[in-house]
Amino acid sequence: MSGPLETTVRVGEIRSAERFEEARKPELFKLEIDFGDETRQSAAQLGYNHDPADVVGRQVLCAVDLGTVNIAGFESEALTLGVPDADGNPMLVGPDADVPLGGELY
Repeated sequence: MSGPLETTVRVGEIRSAERFEEARKPELFKLEIDFGDETRQSAAQLGYNHDPADVVGRQVLCAVDLGTVNIAGFESEALTLGVPDADGNPMLVGPDADVPLGGELY
């Protein structure tokens, strides 16, 4: 029997966001997320509830140790976390107030 999956979830701040024109799903965004000690890219399905300009500067929670996924030539290095709204569309998850970047969820 294997143990529980250990994933590090850290706080990051979205530095840039743009629609992912090359992807098959038009609701995907390309994000650049600052974790304080490093910056990573993430592809996130946010277009149902968010506009790119509205998410820049927002703090979010991301799983950062799941490896890299190539999506239409874009290297996604972090999984930006969300929860479904009443229609099942993703809503971003983040702290209620500004916290230090890079902090780990516990």
